[in-house]
Amino acid sequence: MTLEITKITANIGARVSGVDISRPLGPETAAAVREALSTHKALVFDDVNLDDDSHQAFVRTFGEVTTAHPTVSSVDGVPNVLPVDSERGRAANHWHTDVTFVLNPPQATTLRSITVPPYGGETLIASSAAAYRQLPEPLRRLADGLWAEHTNDYDYAVADEEVDERQAAQRAQFTSITYRTVHPVVRVHPLTGERGLFIGGFAQRLVGLPPAESRRILDLLQAYVTRPENILRHRWSPNQLVIFDNRITQHYAIDNYDGLPRRLHRVTLAGDVPVGIEGKESYSIQGDASHYTPVAA
Repeated sequence: MTLEITKITANIGARVSGVDISRPLGPETAAAVREALSTHKALVFDDVNLDDDSHQAFVRTFGEVTTAHPTVSSVDGVPNVLPVDSERGRAANHWHTDVTFVLNPPQATTLRSITVPPYGGETLIASSAAAYRQLPEPLRRLADGLWAEHTNDYDYAVADEEVDERQAAQRAQFTSITYRTVHPVVRVHPLTGERGLFIGGFAQRLVGLPPAESRRILDLLQAYVTRPENILRHRWSPNQLVIFDNRITQHYAIDNYDGLPRRLHRVTLAGDVPVGIEGKESYSIQGDASHYTPVAA
């Protein structure tokens, strides 16, 4: 079969057909998929025939995989697969880039549909490269010089007064190791050289600024990421796999399915240390994530 790449929206997303990702990919096909991901930021594969083992094998085509999460438990007996399950809570219903509180967040995230609700449960994926391009020049110059501290030491979805006993236990697990890492607000993509806004929900304050001013500036920049024209709204079907470039996107899982069962399995590709426009790398303040991920070359 011939690999076919079909754009879904102008700024982000493409559907891939003509390849069976349950089987090993040849070098040319793997390179074409990698190029498509760099170009379109998010790829959708329909009618995949994957289990946890073959899902991981597909991701390993492109490098080393991480364990499931620095603090959250994996699928039983499968240490590299994270269950994204409505029964474990809906903490992903906020805009974020995966695991940016560690020094080298995943370079790519894959999600595979296991249980799909009859309605709702979409995943939104936004291009932070398009957001950066849309910044007016004065805002772009401001963003270019900013660095932000990312941390997992807070709950990003539920107000304190709404937390029940189960949610409190989940929060305690999520923050059982505290991570604080400083990343450039504008990250340079190592393969394409594109610049993207590297912020999202774990970015809590800007270096050198008080919390209030940090929040206002981060909210202003975030508003460009979440413009409707920068977003792919993916409606899940059975047996799908979506991969997105975690270095230059954000995503949001919509809680609009009335508590019905929804389960995805996540495998992430180990990433490199982010670099800003002047060539300076991110740096860690607190927390060792070496048990979670190797550093990609």
